[in-house]
Amino acid sequence: MWRGVISFGMVNIPVRLYVATESHSVSFRQLCGEHMSPIRYKRWCQAGDHEVSFPEIVKGYEVSTDNYVVMEDSDLDNLPLPTTRSIEISEFVPEGGIEGGLYFKSAYYMEPEETGRKAYHLLRQALADTGMVAIAKIAFRDREHLSALQPADGLLLMNTLHWPDEIRSTEGMKGLDGEVQASPKELQMAKSLVQSLAEDTFDASRYQDEYHDALMKVVNAKVEGQQVVAAPEVGPEPRVMDLMEALRASVDAAKEKRATREPARPRKAASRSRAS
Repeated sequence: MWRGVISFGMVNIPVRLYVATESHSVSFRQLCGEHMSPIRYKRWCQAGDHEVSFPEIVKGYEVSTDNYVVMEDSDLDNLPLPTTRSIEISEFVPEGGIEGGLYFKSAYYMEPEETGRKAYHLLRQALADTGMVAIAKIAFRDREHLSALQPADGLLLMNTLHWPDEIRSTEGMKGLDGEVQASPKELQMAKSLVQSLAEDTFDASRYQDEYHDALMKVVNAKVEGQQVVAAPEVGPEPRVMDLMEALRASVDAAKEKRATREPARPRKAASRSRAS
């Protein structure tokens, strides 16, 4: 969806970008309730009171009320901006140095052109060995993006980032530091719950889109003329529990769940210190 070069100092690396993710969201069509026919929307010219076909539509930037400058695709392709065809690396920051995922947006795979394979490999390996992430700018889809480049699965992965002025301030939100006090026992039990659910690495294959599965059961049932799958019954409201009791019960439940999911891990015998 984009071709250009990575500007790495005095080195230019020709690359291609590919969208790294895809949406599996279920879409619904809007239908006429009487005729069960899809609803269509027309592109309508208010001044001429007529429908406009897609090829007749042009882009316009409103410079004042009801006054527009027409922009051609060639105008956008030839913007006086170096990042329209170049990913300019400006600095490197340590992995994890980009604040808590707040800035990350969309992900793109970067593939080298044949003439840039060696330089591409050198940049990818340098980032992997130093544990650094490259910060750069790139322009596409009618705007300039801040981005981060890092190695992933033998390739370079680019994530577009939010600009600082796109991050909403937390001013005015109520924090809890200093307002709520937890006892040492409650904190220890909370830590035990975290540790009991901890994994060495994040494995996305352990999760699945259950909403999609449930929706498709209802859809298939309607297609086959069967009774629609009923929603699960709501159980009684949980009783109010003491915080320590709730934490302890959560830890026990987490341990039981893990024990049923995987074999117990062998533990090393604790070494005993001898009295001198």
